[in-house]
Amino acid sequence: MNQTNSLGSENPKIQRSDTSTLHVLYEDNHLVVVNKRPGDIVQGDKTGDTPLSEVVKHYLKTKYNKPGNVYLGVVHRLDRPTSGIVVFAKTSKALSRMNALFSRGETQKTYWAVVKTPPEKEKGSLIHWLVRNPKQNKSYAHDHEVPNSKKAVLHYRILKQLQQYYLLEIDLETGRHHQIRAQLAKLGCPIKGDLKYGAQRSNKDASIHLHARKLAFEHPVQNKRVEYMANPPEDPIWNACI
Repeated sequence: MNQTNSLGSENPKIQRSDTSTLHVLYEDNHLVVVNKRPGDIVQGDKTGDTPLSEVVKHYLKTKYNKPGNVYLGVVHRLDRPTSGIVVFAKTSKALSRMNALFSRGETQKTYWAVVKTPPEKEKGSLIHWLVRNPKQNKSYAHDHEVPNSKKAVLHYRILKQLQQYYLLEIDLETGRHHQIRAQLAKLGCPIKGDLKYGAQRSNKDASIHLHARKLAFEHPVQNKRVEYMANPPEDPIWNACI
């Protein structure tokens, strides 16, 4: 199963409670897969901004004319300035099974990242130990294990050379806080627009050029392998990547 959609570029600072710009990639009785815009938060936080989970709930309530509250489980999250595939569960059974898949690392997660400085090698694996600083909402990558660190592993390859940038395709082996952002920064290749991790300038819409491109896993109920794919937001650089 391969679902592909594009996502219009809109200012991520604009909050929405309607579903007019919600991009649903796939839906069945158990799951809803959407293409998150940069700037959307997946789950509510201290900002009070409308989270994507509430937008999806509103979509389900309206589409099926459901009375009362709509159940929706948050399976995983993406950083706010990041775009791409997010999966929600429509039932508690699907949620518990999806949580187990993610915790056991039984999902295949592929990202695209745009960097100005390319890695020295065309492809390779990065192994670091990450330490999270909650006050800064930032993770620091170390070459060796240090106290309170978690091992982080990813595999990358240079997918395309653009006019001034490089497109990397990244397969995650672990799922740590800000893992891709921290590991690429440690390599000297910060993601375009990612000021927190060393980019020289921000993007005008406060996004970063990191996109959850593909997600594959065993469907929690249908017992078959499924794969979903999403196009990045429309801007000149992302468009050159397609």
